[in-house]
Amino acid sequence: MTLRAVELVAELMALSARTAPKGRGQDSIVIRVATGKELEELSGELRRLGEARGIKFFLRDAGNLEKSDACLLIGCRAADSAGLDCGGCGYATCNEMRQAQERFLAEKPKMPFHGPNCAIKMADLGIALGSAAKTASLHNVDNRIMFSAGVAALSLNWLEGCRVAYGLPLKASGKSIYFDRPA
Repeated sequence: MTLRAVELVAELMALSARTAPKGRGQDSIVIRVATGKELEELSGELRRLGEARGIKFFLRDAGNLEKSDACLLIGCRAADSAGLDCGGCGYATCNEMRQAQERFLAEKPKMPFHGPNCAIKMADLGIALGSAAKTASLHNVDNRIMFSAGVAALSLNWLEGCRVAYGLPLKASGKSIYFDRPA
């Protein structure tokens, strides 16, 4: 029963992320819920990345994912922009930003996230994450926004078109497994 309830909350969190306010009303958010075998695959990929790159907190977070009941993954499509030519991304126009993205990707980057990205769209991603975390909290499901889980999801190519993503693992237990963790 508890697992079913957490999976339901994950779906409600996805709804909160989807309906969160977006700049200019343009939705560029990509959402996926990982449970069961997918959750095992996600934690395995995070462990692999942690070992390959020598990143200790990835290994710790992989352990958290292994103990989780579900994980909500939220990313933002990189090619999308607000179309405001605001310069927030570091380029004068949205078109220049897209051209820079293409040049950067041609170099086959080894970094977990790839930019440049539209500053408005990145704010949208943050608002969606906050809305989802709020929904988990309202339903008393422990969660933590994790950069590392998003990196693993991107490595698995689970969020099509995204170059920035985060994960919110979920657990219903007597004490949150996501806090009071070793460094």
